[in-house]
Amino acid sequence: MILPVYVYGHPVLKKECEDIDKDYPELEKFISDMWETMRHAKGVGIAAPQVGKAIRIFVIDSTPMYPEDEQDKGVKKVFINATIEEEWGKEWAYEEGCLSIPGINGDVVRPSNIKIHYYDENFKEHVEEYDGMNARVIQHEYDHVEGVLFTEHLKPLKRRMLKNKLAAMIKGKAAAHYKLRFANGRM
Repeated sequence: MILPVYVYGHPVLKKECEDIDKDYPELEKFISDMWETMRHAKGVGIAAPQVGKAIRIFVIDSTPMYPEDEQDKGVKKVFINATIEEEWGKEWAYEEGCLSIPGINGDVVRPSNIKIHYYDENFKEHVEEYDGMNARVIQHEYDHVEGVLFTEHLKPLKRRMLKNKLAAMIKGKAAAHYKLRFANGRM
């Protein structure tokens, strides 16, 4: 089922999310709905708070970020109760966007490498390292379960330039080709 994407200004997007266990109600269906919602919205990742749940789950499919002949370098995974244990490497800027902040993009500087501890959808434990675009997509989604939005990483001048657009979103003024849910309850 395609779920509505919660928009900038909704309180769930600023919550630090809670860990879950393998007995979380209807977990398999929820993960399936997240994948379907992400694909429908043409995203490369989506986190549980973006669909209204303050729990530590996100899914990513970074394959579209790579040229067609290199898509095998991409990552398609579920991350549950993730913790980034280490970030290192050269910091680099890349223009990010977000399904919860439609129509707004901005350069975000992030370290090139991460080490992350997480559980997959079968609650098998993993500790893995990622770099480049895979690391970036994971860092972006990880920020969501920490209650952080990419706009908080933007330079102050860029944030000031976006102030009116972001204020409009809080009031329920935004559009996308996918269903949105605003802080005021409007869909």
